[in-house]
Amino acid sequence: MDPLVWLAKIGLVILCVAGTSACGAREARVDYAAWSVNDPRQGAYRIGVSDVIRVTVWKDPSLSTDTTVRPDGKITVPLIGELEAGGRTAAEVQEQLVRRLAAFVKDAIVTVAVVEVNSYRFTVAGNVERPGMFTPRYYVTVSEAIALAGGPNRFGSTDETVVIRPRLGAPPVRIPIDYDRILTGERPEADIVIRPGDTVLVP
Repeated sequence: MDPLVWLAKIGLVILCVAGTSACGAREARVDYAAWSVNDPRQGAYRIGVSDVIRVTVWKDPSLSTDTTVRPDGKITVPLIGELEAGGRTAAEVQEQLVRRLAAFVKDAIVTVAVVEVNSYRFTVAGNVERPGMFTPRYYVTVSEAIALAGGPNRFGSTDETVVIRPRLGAPPVRIPIDYDRILTGERPEADIVIRPGDTVLVP
């Protein structure tokens, strides 16, 4: 055999093995369980910026109001003034209101409800049919987010799909997503829930 041909074949084998190892290492590095901790679909909804909150005080319409959560996470309520709402559940905000109102209204019966969910926003970018920002009224997974964007277009490299997740006080983190194997059912754990502020990128 021509030595050059033999060397070329050996080189191809090395590249294939290296590529397989790299793919295996890439999969091993992605701990999807870690990205599914504190699944927002479990438990009560956490109020966010731009959500609209309805405060109802029984038999006192002057204290009842619809109020929007400001960028600082606070709402304004008649008589009480400012109240922290961001990151809390409706029940937790209700407890705060009852305590604060106790100084003004005896045995106030208060209910708090989220009437508009506007804080759950994420972006789907890259080679999808309808890239853009989405604000569904419920939490979605990676595959559902891509479906909302019309799915990958014919140029999309779905095997390179990533979720870019912002982090407070740190650079965003890139989470490789095994999208093709989500669709085949081989890696359902890779279909992580999209969080507010995430960007799903299909290169």
